Amino acid sequence: MLRIYQNTYRRTARKAVVYSTKVACCNHSTLCGITSHPRRAQDSGSSSSNGRHRGHEEFLLAGNPARGWQMPPPSRGYGMLVVRILRGALKLRYIVLGGAIGGGVSLSKKYEEWKDGLPNFKWLEDAMPQGERWSQFSRNLIEVGSLVKNAIEVAKDDLKAKTTVAALGITSDESRKKYEKLQSQVETLQTEIMNVQIKYQKELEKMEKENRELRQQYLILKTNKKTTAKKIKKSLIDMYSEVLDELSGYDTGYTMADHLPRVVVVGDQSSGKTSVLESIAKARIFPRGSGEMMTRAPVKVTLAEGPYHVAQFRDSDREYDLTKESDLQDLRRDVEFRMKASVRGGKTVSNEVIAMTVKGPGLQRMVLVDLPGIISTMTVDMASDTKDSIHQMTKHYMSNPNAIILCIQDGSVDAERSNVTDLVMQCDPLGRRTIFVLTKVDLAEELADPDRIRKILSGKLFPMKALGYYAVVTGRGRKDDSIDAIRQYEEDFFKNSKLFHRRGVIMPHQVTSRNLSLAVSDRFWKMVRETIEQQADAFKATRFNLETEWKNNFPRLRESGRDELFDKAKGEILDEVVTLSQISAKKWDDALSTKLWEKLSNYVFESIYLPAAQSGSQNSFNTMVDIKLRQWAEQALPAKSVEAGWEALQQEFISLMERSKKAQDHDGIFDQLKSAVVDEAIRRHSWEDKAIDMLRVIQLNTLEDRFVHDKQEWDSAVKFLESSVNAKLVQTEETLAQMFGPGQMRRITHWQYLTQDQQKRRSVKNELDKILKNDTKHLPTLTHDELTTVRKNLQRDNVDVDTDYIRQTWFPVYRKHFLQQALQRAKDCRKAYYLYTQQGAECEISCSDVVLFWRIQQVIKITGNALRQQVINREARRLDKEIKAVLDEFSDDEEKKGYLLTGKRVLLAEELIKVRQIQEKLEEFINSLNQEK
Repeated sequence: MLRIYQNTYRRTARKAVVYSTKVACCNHSTLCGITSHPRRAQDSGSSSSNGRHRGHEEFLLAGNPARGWQMPPPSRGYGMLVVRILRGALKLRYIVLGGAIGGGVSLSKKYEEWKDGLPNFKWLEDAMPQGERWSQFSRNLIEVGSLVKNAIEVAKDDLKAKTTVAALGITSDESRKKYEKLQSQVETLQTEIMNVQIKYQKELEKMEKENRELRQQYLILKTNKKTTAKKIKKSLIDMYSEVLDELSGYDTGYTMADHLPRVVVVGDQSSGKTSVLESIAKARIFPRGSGEMMTRAPVKVTLAEGPYHVAQFRDSDREYDLTKESDLQDLRRDVEFRMKASVRGGKTVSNEVIAMTVKGPGLQRMVLVDLPGIISTMTVDMASDTKDSIHQMTKHYMSNPNAIILCIQDGSVDAERSNVTDLVMQCDPLGRRTIFVLTKVDLAEELADPDRIRKILSGKLFPMKALGYYAVVTGRGRKDDSIDAIRQYEEDFFKNSKLFHRRGVIMPHQVTSRNLSLAVSDRFWKMVRETIEQQADAFKATRFNLETEWKNNFPRLRESGRDELFDKAKGEILDEVVTLSQISAKKWDDALSTKLWEKLSNYVFESIYLPAAQSGSQNSFNTMVDIKLRQWAEQALPAKSVEAGWEALQQEFISLMERSKKAQDHDGIFDQLKSAVVDEAIRRHSWEDKAIDMLRVIQLNTLEDRFVHDKQEWDSAVKFLESSVNAKLVQTEETLAQMFGPGQMRRITHWQYLTQDQQKRRSVKNELDKILKNDTKHLPTLTHDELTTVRKNLQRDNVDVDTDYIRQTWFPVYRKHFLQQALQRAKDCRKAYYLYTQQGAECEISCSDVVLFWRIQQVIKITGNALRQQVINREARRLDKEIKAVLDEFSDDEEKKGYLLTGKRVLLAEELIKVRQIQEKLEEFINSLNQEK
């Protein structure tokens, strides 16, 4: 602009000099009637010059007889006419000079004043000659004009000669003073230009502010309108941000799909990246730190225009009012919390993207990604791979061929210490998508060399190339400064800084965050319009290929994604829970009784029945049974009963799930998910604590009854005793078979042999059988004399064993003997019910063990009934809640769903659905973009 003003000044001054020369030369001798040239005039000498002066008057007043006409005698009217014309011409010279200095506006004004000052020439209509005389006078005036032109050429030569002589006479000191004066004038003009630019920007910002207020009112009114039938239309930038979110979930490696533009903010640690982003967003939305790493994960910020200045996370419904300091503090705290939560496994940085949207009046629409700062040295509290992780993450985002790289360089440090410029140059060597930003230039003005700063902003210091170079000030190092205070400080700095005013190196559009925001937004939307169609075409082709593959592999199935399959599996599992409550009471009683006896049988035999049988008499047997049953009911029996009831519930539910697998419409893709849900729900489920206290009271009251009331119960008890003893006898015989080896027939038919230990066991068993044969009512333990006798008898047969070895062999041998006797007593008591009713405990036939098992059978029956009611009324519902809770947790855990619902069918359907969604969003965005054009 300065050069334009200087060139205009020179041209205007040159014209003014030439024109004034023309007027000054009107008395030159060439105005005479003799058509002589300047060279002839020089040759003729001064005498001819005097003659020419006299000829001027003769030519103008008397005319030229050779032309065939003669001038009328001189009069006062014609003389006044010539005088007025000459005076007007002289006045025009000063007007031209004033207009060249004052500008075009002053020139126009002076011209109008001069025109108004001219006399009224209507009297010339009567005074001027008419007809042929006027034609002759006109031709003479034309000749006068040509003579004036020749005179001007002569004056120009004289003026050039005089100028050359004057220039040779100027000394070097005068030249230097003149240069300094011109330099000061240039600086003064540049300062004025900068002030005009700042004034213009202030006026523009004022108009924009008024426009924002009007637009805010319009948007508020538009938002408050009733939209019952219409769906609220999304903004263009929101639609584009959703497309980016879909693409990030579909292709995280930029291998084929996600080549859409976004602004990637990169720079060294503490270079001011986050501050630049906040200045563009017009809010301090990120946590602050004193030299430490604050950005630990990529933060995607979508800037959009809206009536209110608010921020919102993508996965949250809360809106933060950015005009309130309390909401700003909450937002910064939540951002910091999300960053720390994204870092797992001892890592320092994370690749998990934190997405948020910032809306407000006057915000430039774009999508920015703030990345962790590049570091050169790691501290002791960082993970070992932090430096490489940051480098890989930065290259990952910059490798997108359409990503706009916002390269942030700290202006307060040496340029050679920069790490980011080399990375940027590797990803964008030609600088076609890089915008360089120099921050902290207020500190650079005091610390750095001004020439280096100018070289950086002119692109001459770094080998890195860029689309544009900008200088910004993003703060004064105060955490409590607002964005408005920072922008005012930035504006004042660039207005008064000498660094950006000298020599005209830095253009006004290269400074302030506002100009940077406009440039980035303009480049962002330009690249979006250039690449969006190509991206949509790529997804059309991908969708066609996936649909063809699906039809070839699964022609009769619909494309159901993982979420839809999960909902279907959830419904089937909940249906099975409902079926659980519809099981009949008899089936529940059988299942609970079986599970209870399975849990209690071992304790009954080992801790009650066998010890009581060793007492020797029927009375002592009954007394010991009463004591042990009461202790059992007060301590372990209720808890064991609840445990048995829970296992029965679990078993029935699993059996229902297994039966559902045999249905014709069963889909095996859900099996793994169903099993995981059931296992997790069962693991979490616990029986109500008050059920144990309730069962304890019922069981104690039941065990107090010692008399069998009818023959049916007696027979049932005998049958229960026989079945229980037979089951124990089978277990005992299996133990004996392992201890003594196969029999002779099996050894012959199956070619099996006895081990040395089995041969010893058989020898010991033979001696023990002799003892039991001699005393069928032998006690459960061997005496010392019996042990010594057995040992000596074995030594006589060259079998050397110790007493412990004999006792180990005696235990299963005696148990088998005892169980066989118990079975015999059960058979004897089968028909002794009426004798029992008459004689009671003093019955001739010992049936105390039948009474014991009747009492246990009654406890199992009463306990099973109580557990069944508990299952139907309470536990089934609680299990249903547990399963629903597990399903809800699994539905929110994408990783777990991906693990439990997998296979080619699921993966292909997921990809196809994702591609369709992306294509639809791309088409919707393209339509809106074309409408905006």
